[in-house]
Amino acid sequence: MSTHNIAFTAPHFSATEAGTLILKQGGTATEAMVAAAAAISVVYPHMNSIGGDSFWLIDNPNQSTPTAIDACGRAPSDISAYSNEQHIPERGGLSALTQAATLRGWQKALEVDEHAALPLSTILAPAIKLAREGFTVTKSLQAGCEKLASVANTNDAFKALYVPNGQPLQAGQHFKNPQLANTFEHLAKHGLNAFYEGTLADSFARDLANAGSVISSADIANTQADVVAPLNANLSGINCYNLPAPTQGVHSLQIIGAVDKLKHLAKTDADWMHLIVEATKQSFTHRPKLWADPSVLGNDYKNALTNERLNELANNIDMDQAKQWPFSAEPGDTVWMAARDKNGQLVSFIQSVYWEFGSGVLMSEGGFVWNNRGLSFSLNAEDTNALKSHKKPAHTLNPAMAKFADGRRLAYGTMGGEGQPQTQAVVFSGYAWRNKTIEQAISDPRWLLGRTWGDTSTNLKVEQSLVIQLEHELNQRDHDWVSVDNNNEMMGHAGAILDAPTGLEAATDPRSDGRAIVTTAGTQ
Repeated sequence: MSTHNIAFTAPHFSATEAGTLILKQGGTATEAMVAAAAAISVVYPHMNSIGGDSFWLIDNPNQSTPTAIDACGRAPSDISAYSNEQHIPERGGLSALTQAATLRGWQKALEVDEHAALPLSTILAPAIKLAREGFTVTKSLQAGCEKLASVANTNDAFKALYVPNGQPLQAGQHFKNPQLANTFEHLAKHGLNAFYEGTLADSFARDLANAGSVISSADIANTQADVVAPLNANLSGINCYNLPAPTQGVHSLQIIGAVDKLKHLAKTDADWMHLIVEATKQSFTHRPKLWADPSVLGNDYKNALTNERLNELANNIDMDQAKQWPFSAEPGDTVWMAARDKNGQLVSFIQSVYWEFGSGVLMSEGGFVWNNRGLSFSLNAEDTNALKSHKKPAHTLNPAMAKFADGRRLAYGTMGGEGQPQTQAVVFSGYAWRNKTIEQAISDPRWLLGRTWGDTSTNLKVEQSLVIQLEHELNQRDHDWVSVDNNNEMMGHAGAILDAPTGLEAATDPRSDGRAIVTTAGTQ
């Protein structure tokens, strides 16, 4: 029996260190996650920020079902500015069109955690230190800054911080964000509510208004996070959990649900890859009726995970032939993390601003960018995702968790826009059904169906080392595919924590700047 009782995984090592520090101090997994969420918003600001959204799955040893928290911002009260627009702009003020709910999610998670007792000043200390003293810019952050350098309608505060004198930040450079340090210090002193009301919140409203956003002080103050019932699918005796609409959790569970029905036919790597790709196509085909604010979804959504529907999806899969695929996918930059504390609390968490650096509108006193998640809305009134006041946008974020009959629990997830359900299926099936370790399931060569990271092609992207093995079979089954470099960041930043009666394991993706730590509370 292992004596290790705490674990943390994140796609940037500074976040792992922040979370682990809190766990070693006896903090809970939710407290550690808030610390890491704050820290990673400093060091991976292109992937997430406190101006975005988050979703949580929290499982305690005495719980049969994990607690799910939806911290998704809604559209503002007044959307009249869009009545004459043909489409929602990708960046700039009008792309900042939903509330920033992630801190409401942090609040809610700490509130429902009966063991949470650390002061906010302790929890936010690692993030404050990173922002105040600085950190080393990663290649991933450099790439984000380079991409935004050519975007015209970012605001001056953004340009000054991330593209100073017209020069994007460079990997290896030492970078400080004093405004963000001030923000976290303000929140540590006055509470997380101070993000939504008071002088700081007023400064956000001013910056947003100056950029042309329609989000008002009232919209900021009215931001909410909700405890919701998680989605659940029992697959071959394993209870698999994810977040309900407006997330794509339903797709993540449908894909592994369809794979479960046909996994007995998958004998080779090529079979497994084909099966997951085809299950993804089957699930995503139904997306217009499954992926939106829950208030506008009907019976298709209600029945999406029934045995009958999963059989229907599986029956449409031909193990020898790829289906045509015209679908254009949505990009998304995100961070997924997991924590396990000494009491056995397990957290699966995800936080994002949607596209890299979101709207590109930086809060001048806040030191962070506002999200552009509202791009999921449509200006076509007939669309399921038609823009309406106070409506939630369709959300790519969805953290996952699985509970096995023998007591094992797996928290897993990834960033990667619509690649998330696919990568989750690869990681879950690799571990649960293919006898891989969580490390192998995450680091083995991967693929991705559809468009990502501003790419326009919708074909299958396959990492080079997998192409060498499977090229013949991909062609034989008529897949429309293209080879990409190994360990490609477009494949997402996956991670997992496995909490088993026999011991504790954690893994992170070699495609990220991450670290996974398994250790013991009470030792430094």
